[in-house]
Amino acid sequence: MQEMIKVGISNHHVHLTKEVYYQLFAEDLTVRNNLHQIGQFASNQTVDIKCGDYELKNLRIIGPLRSYNQVEISASDARKLKIKPPVRKSGDIKGSIPVTITGPKGSVTLDEGVIIANRHVHFSNEDAKKYNVYDDMPLYIKVTGAKSGIMDAVAKVSDDGYLELHIDTDDAFAFQLNNDDEVLVVDKI
Repeated sequence: MQEMIKVGISNHHVHLTKEVYYQLFAEDLTVRNNLHQIGQFASNQTVDIKCGDYELKNLRIIGPLRSYNQVEISASDARKLKIKPPVRKSGDIKGSIPVTITGPKGSVTLDEGVIIANRHVHFSNEDAKKYNVYDDMPLYIKVTGAKSGIMDAVAKVSDDGYLELHIDTDDAFAFQLNNDDEVLVVDKI
């Protein structure tokens, strides 16, 4: 594979189950804006999180509601919270960092859920076939410009995938990347 694709930068955010969401909010989850990934959206609702004595405020909930509760943060956020969360694929929260999530209606404490999301490239099933890519396949991202370099990532194949590299704000700052910049994805270097 060798293809130029767009970059999508993820700020810290939260995925919640219906059960936990309604413990935190009295109203339904509402769409602020749609994301490139089909059916995904940034909601109008935000929460605060606390790990030990430290907290982060106004983390946006990404919809739709999920089958798991997860808080995705950057390494910079982790330093502010004085924690060391694992770097994981979204949804892989087993044994991750505990967290208290607070909304306008109340708080919920979870035994696990805080991760740093690994870098990943979303593929639809059709794109995965086209580029001969499988889920969790190692990929490499070549970045050109003032802060050029190579970063690793994994393929994330799904029915609703939209071809895009997802990185967090730390990676974006390190490589001086912005949303919709283009990078080269290769399967070997």
